[in-house]
Amino acid sequence: MEESHLGIRVSERSGTGGTRPTLHHGTNQSGMRDHNERVVLSLLRQHGSLAKTAIARMTGLSAQTCSIIMRMLEADELLSREEPLRGRIGQPLIPMSLNPEGAFFLGLKIGRRSADLVLIDFLGKIRSMLHMPYDYPTPEPIFHFAAEGIAEMIRGLTSKQRDRIAGIGIAAPFELWKWADTVGAPQEIMDQWRGCDIRARVAALCSFPVYLQNDMTAACGAELVFGQTKDVNDFVYFYIGSFIGGGIVINGSLYAGRSGNAGALGSMPVPGADGTPRQLIDIASITALERVVTELGRDPSPLWASPEDWGVMGAELDEWIDRAGKAIAQAVIASSSVVDFQAAIIDGWMPESVRSRIVLAVRRHVETFDLEGIELPVILEGTVGIHARALGAASLPLSDRFLLGQKIFRKVD
Repeated sequence: MEESHLGIRVSERSGTGGTRPTLHHGTNQSGMRDHNERVVLSLLRQHGSLAKTAIARMTGLSAQTCSIIMRMLEADELLSREEPLRGRIGQPLIPMSLNPEGAFFLGLKIGRRSADLVLIDFLGKIRSMLHMPYDYPTPEPIFHFAAEGIAEMIRGLTSKQRDRIAGIGIAAPFELWKWADTVGAPQEIMDQWRGCDIRARVAALCSFPVYLQNDMTAACGAELVFGQTKDVNDFVYFYIGSFIGGGIVINGSLYAGRSGNAGALGSMPVPGADGTPRQLIDIASITALERVVTELGRDPSPLWASPEDWGVMGAELDEWIDRAGKAIAQAVIASSSVVDFQAAIIDGWMPESVRSRIVLAVRRHVETFDLEGIELPVILEGTVGIHARALGAASLPLSDRFLLGQKIFRKVD
């Protein structure tokens, strides 16, 4: 086992298989300790706390192997002991859980309307967060925001906590320069992203590993790692932001595809109001609602500035929810005809009440289509919420260094 610059035993290999421990078993073979540690950490992330006897039963590892692994993880301060469970014959069971102070992760979301920088602990709890709104993204202000924010967050940590920062992930739309017309930005400004190595620019700001992933795939990863839908192994994921996008999880692993752009659901063709083909992004994105609000002569800024509360909205919101629900329903059905998903999960940059109404609209509209030959997935609300992209960015180093799963992102040391 190689020891990292954090003094934590971790592996640069991400292991094989998915993050759902029910699908994976440990191995007692020598030289595979890194995999077994990931098995234990992934189990504890899913279940909260477990005794070594339960872990041995769930993984097939011997009790002795589990004891060794858990002692090492505890020595590395990745695990914490809980109160013994008494009232049974023999020695009391001692549950173990993840230590929040075990490691820290940074996440940078570069969005089309705002940037976020987040610091999370080993449990995924947000310790610090910074937000920068803008009309459209330009490189230098964003990298300045990242530099100042990273420095500020590191200053707020103790020396020991700083030594346990395991990496920073970046969630950003790929090929940002192609979005000039959609975000209403001058093409010459957006062309500044062409040839800009986002990962390298951020790597120059810090001394720890840097990871990069498509923003919507990262949001899907946040649901996978931090969400409350851990019993779902296969799902198609929709995130409604400035533009709708998504991701795919198969066998408990995030599937990014050959180019890292799998689950580009915003590009899926769906019929428009007049029956002509449109892309899902044109109908179910928040920018579509913004256009209507602007045409009514009202201020659309609450859509971006206050995602927890959009204020009082009327028929324009009702109509957008219905249109978006119908278009997403068509996308769910089309996706399910290719992959037999257990669930379709919908989240977004919006109040929870609006998200709930969209999910209800999708459920209502799917019943109006011919579903012969299709096993319809259960349609669920996402459980991470408005910060899914930033948390998804922070989950990249967490997943790579401590959990089971596919290596679906790019990394530079």
